Amino acid sequence: MSNSKLDAGPQLAPVDEVEQTLKALYASIQEEDGRWWARQGELRLSSAFQPIYSFPHARPVGFEALVRVHDAQGRPVSPISLFEGVQDFEQQVWLDRLCRLVHVHNFCAQASEDCWLFLNIHPAVFIHSTQQAKLLRRAVDLLQSLGMPMHRLVLEVTEDVMAQDQSFEAAVGWAREVGCLLALDDFGAGHSNFDRVWRLRPEIVKLDRSLLRRAMQSPRIARMMTQVVSLLHECGSLALLEGVESDEEAQLALDADIDLVQGYAFGRPQPELVPVRQTSPEIAGVWRLFDQRVRTLRLSYQERVAPFRTALSLALQPLQQGQGLELACEAFLRQTGALMVYRLDGEGRAVGDIAYSEAGRPQPIERFAPLERAGDARWARRPYFRRAVDQVGEIQVTRPYLSLFGARLCITVSVAYWLQGQLQVLCGDVDWSDRDAD
Repeated sequence: MSNSKLDAGPQLAPVDEVEQTLKALYASIQEEDGRWWARQGELRLSSAFQPIYSFPHARPVGFEALVRVHDAQGRPVSPISLFEGVQDFEQQVWLDRLCRLVHVHNFCAQASEDCWLFLNIHPAVFIHSTQQAKLLRRAVDLLQSLGMPMHRLVLEVTEDVMAQDQSFEAAVGWAREVGCLLALDDFGAGHSNFDRVWRLRPEIVKLDRSLLRRAMQSPRIARMMTQVVSLLHECGSLALLEGVESDEEAQLALDADIDLVQGYAFGRPQPELVPVRQTSPEIAGVWRLFDQRVRTLRLSYQERVAPFRTALSLALQPLQQGQGLELACEAFLRQTGALMVYRLDGEGRAVGDIAYSEAGRPQPIERFAPLERAGDARWARRPYFRRAVDQVGEIQVTRPYLSLFGARLCITVSVAYWLQGQLQVLCGDVDWSDRDAD
């Protein structure tokens, strides 16, 4: 953990106590060769900053401050052991404040451009902060005097604390009132809850590396991560993926439409800030690989889908002339991977029978038997129906999805057409499981 200069204490502190607290904090820090550090017992605390990059801009837009600890002989000490050695809540508050004061001074001494400072804050301290109104106001004044406007400060709080304390929302309200941004940390680890995101509206949500690790092992989870990012965007939050350590992980992040990235693939924590106007060669390389892969995948995808598009288009005239579905769609059903063809009316209900390819007739699956007995099902909300009726006569192709017919991954090719004054949609399902298996 590391931190910010805004916080908390037990009771509403009088003005003289506020000044005494600040004097005590400043008595524990000092500047040396342009860098600030603090003394905690026999330990020396300093700052390291890890850059946070914007994928679209390919440059740093913020820095996460991390505490670095050394003993009296200059040997590194784990920051975790530093915080685990805290004896009580008052000492936790003190250490939290001390780290953040050092971070803010080191950041302000270097940052000349607009960029965010991400500061971890202990959950208990963040919640308790609303009880220290005078100290908080003094902290805001101090930050502004250092040239640190509040809108450049991003407070990182772990996501799970929201379920533990009802006063969390009051603390969030205070942060918003003074102009800070809120980042929800470790989302995707443990019992993450979108309800908290919708309720608290954090500006940034940090996706935990464990989600990235699982997505790297499973295309299915990678698709789910893309949907998680989409939902975060709909909630009004930017998605930040931390722990990105390789080109492959960076590619996956870009595929998922991640906004911000952080990790060893782009920069390790260091005392100096990376120039914010400097384009990252690593991200430029990720974009080059992305462009190459998109061109290759698009060509491969178009080559695979093209025969199905053509075959479905050729079926329209025979259908409009009254030919039966199976005969009219014979060319489609002959294609390798074709599963079946079917028609929907203008309200998305099935019209007539389904025509299966030889390989496409589904074997009964007991687990999905209720869906096979669904009766007069309606598919008006499905993308293959909605897109087709919006562009009559134009062939549409969906993204891969789990078909309720046979419970397998497929894509659907569709086209809307008029038959005797009635709108119908011709649909053809294609097996996609071999292209996207776990």
